[in-house]
Amino acid sequence: MNIKNPLAKLKAIFSQSNSVKPKSYNTFEGVFKPTLLTILGAIMYLRVGWVVGNAGLLGGMLVIFAALSITLATGLSLSSIASNTRLEAGGPYAMIAKALGLEVGGAIGIPLFLSQACAVAMYIFGFREGWLSIFPQHSTLLVDLMVFLIVLTIAYISAGLAFRIQYLVMALITISLISIFASTTFWESQQTLVLLGNFPGSPENQFTGTTFWEVFAVFFPAVTGIMAGVNMSGELKNSRKNIPRGTLSAIGVSSIVYISLCWWAVRVASPEELVNNYTIMIDRALWHPAVLAGLLAATFSAALSSLVGAPRILVALARDDVIPQGKLISKLSTNGEPRRGLLISSLFVLGALMVRDLNAIAPLITMFFLITYATLNLVVLLESQLGLMNFRPTFKIPSIIPFYGFSSCLLAMLVIDPRFSFIATIIVLAIYFQLVKRPDNPKIAGDVRSGIFEAIAQWAAKKVIEIDVNNYRAWRPTLLVPVEHWSQLLGEFRLLLDVCLPEGSIQLLGLTGEELDSNFSYQIKKLAAAFRRRGIFTTFSLLKFQTPLEGILVILQSSQSTFFRPNILFLRVPEQATDWEQMQPILAEAKRLEVGVMLFGLHPLAGMGRMEIINVWLTPQTGELSFFEKLQQGNLNLTMLMALRLYRSWQGSLHLITVVSSTEEVKPAQQYIEELRDLCRIPNQAKTFVLVGKFEDCITQAPQSDMNFIGLPQKPNFDFVYHMLDLTGSSCLFFRDSSNESAIA
Repeated sequence: MNIKNPLAKLKAIFSQSNSVKPKSYNTFEGVFKPTLLTILGAIMYLRVGWVVGNAGLLGGMLVIFAALSITLATGLSLSSIASNTRLEAGGPYAMIAKALGLEVGGAIGIPLFLSQACAVAMYIFGFREGWLSIFPQHSTLLVDLMVFLIVLTIAYISAGLAFRIQYLVMALITISLISIFASTTFWESQQTLVLLGNFPGSPENQFTGTTFWEVFAVFFPAVTGIMAGVNMSGELKNSRKNIPRGTLSAIGVSSIVYISLCWWAVRVASPEELVNNYTIMIDRALWHPAVLAGLLAATFSAALSSLVGAPRILVALARDDVIPQGKLISKLSTNGEPRRGLLISSLFVLGALMVRDLNAIAPLITMFFLITYATLNLVVLLESQLGLMNFRPTFKIPSIIPFYGFSSCLLAMLVIDPRFSFIATIIVLAIYFQLVKRPDNPKIAGDVRSGIFEAIAQWAAKKVIEIDVNNYRAWRPTLLVPVEHWSQLLGEFRLLLDVCLPEGSIQLLGLTGEELDSNFSYQIKKLAAAFRRRGIFTTFSLLKFQTPLEGILVILQSSQSTFFRPNILFLRVPEQATDWEQMQPILAEAKRLEVGVMLFGLHPLAGMGRMEIINVWLTPQTGELSFFEKLQQGNLNLTMLMALRLYRSWQGSLHLITVVSSTEEVKPAQQYIEELRDLCRIPNQAKTFVLVGKFEDCITQAPQSDMNFIGLPQKPNFDFVYHMLDLTGSSCLFFRDSSNESAIA
């Protein structure tokens, strides 16, 4: 293709870059080798002897087994996840995001990326220490920068070149291990085996003592390299097979090496020598330069693996728009390498190198790795326990393994450094809530959160049905709102929102006698989304019926077996007496099914006024009844509950009003209202009015309100409802209890 315009040519190159398929790697090259070389790092050479010197042979093995058990459980969990689906780029981030959503994936992935970048600097510092032991006259900064440039150049050319260089690294590490185990001191040892050590400490603390868990905290970072191969998930030939085989094989081989080195250490030196001399492996090896070369090669390889993996996590975050400028960062080069992501990652590495000492934040980096491990174990635990059909891994593990992995990761965080555990958790939560608040919150296809939540909801529903007890204290409004035209809700939106906040819910029922209109469907869906944005759990459905009456009756009857069954039917005062007669079967059916009724009459002139003053009209109940029975008899439970909810939303004035026919009835009425105020916990700011005279005359004497709350008579009639709207001069809400709520609970 001949493109004369340079800008068009550049655009064509970039448009093709994302379609370039990166080179694919097999199990050995893409997973096993980078994982094994990252685990067999500087700690193996410099701290295994110190661990054994403190803990003894059995104690040292126990430290190593404890650390490796966490790694093994996590390796088994991520192998199970990998065998369930073919993974895209992003490694652990992709695994978590696909299961728990981009918000959780991003909250874990962003710190994980930064940890990988900082880890590059830490490995370079480790290389520098080994280098300066040979060439002490060299500048520390110059050594750091030269190693960084070499590592960056290799990673920039291709991951394939990095993996080819790792063959040399593997050879050097193998030679160093041969030199260690070929030591004549080891084979001719006369050392007394110390099975359990006294934990004397280290030169840094003047041997004032240490503990098992402090020794564990020093050793654990050695086994956090299992993500090196997983980070290549998007460039493996078959990630479902490559990741399980490569990761578990690397864990197995490294476990054998570490346990063997424990045996070697206890035979070549006394506990005093082991805790005093960090370079005991170099000093007691058959050929010292081979071990020093292995140490340099291990730190170099670990830095290279981390720099290869970090940009792949960054590109995956950018691809899913978790971070800004996603399209720009996620573009790949012509050979499929994430070079833009690599250059951005290198800036973070360079910044970490300029800090000159990462010991202060090294525990924080370990915490982010542990949080990632814990989340991976949690994913497997949740999906396996909930029995989701989309979780069918070919590599199956018992649930006890991810449970152990999850709980042990949390324990390890507290053991290693409680302070940094807290800081790391706060950072992850802060990123999560920031991603959740984004207006353009990205979604990922295949996110199983809805399946997880649905399974949890089904479990909760079963428990509630099994208990089958009406819990008045847990009552919350669940409104069924029939809608014949979407514009009906525009005038009622604020009212429905105010009576439902904060924990109520709404079920919108779109009814039409014609073919389902796409615009009607769109508007109902839009209104439901508007309620949800304001914190109200809202669902909607669209039904076609000959008459609205038929549709409401069917929904009322069919919803009784549902978990979130509506407990309040929201209706509107009809305009004609004939419409009122058609409403009677609905009211009767609601009563039979024990569904409360909320009948809204919007005043044609006043509307909802200032949305400030609420008048609650009460009918005092007398007789030898409990107060709960009096409330039921007076049809006041639902009236009071909804009045208090609206008062809380409006933050206005609440008036309790009753009418009596003679002055002799004033005192009993006041006593009734005082008892009502006390038992219903009505705010002290609410005012009480006891009016004497005819009901119609007293209405005009009452304070003008914006909303009146009135109980529906046992046999409500059209004239009463319209008469109240006319006499009060404001909008009215008429209520009938369902008998399943209590204002005094």
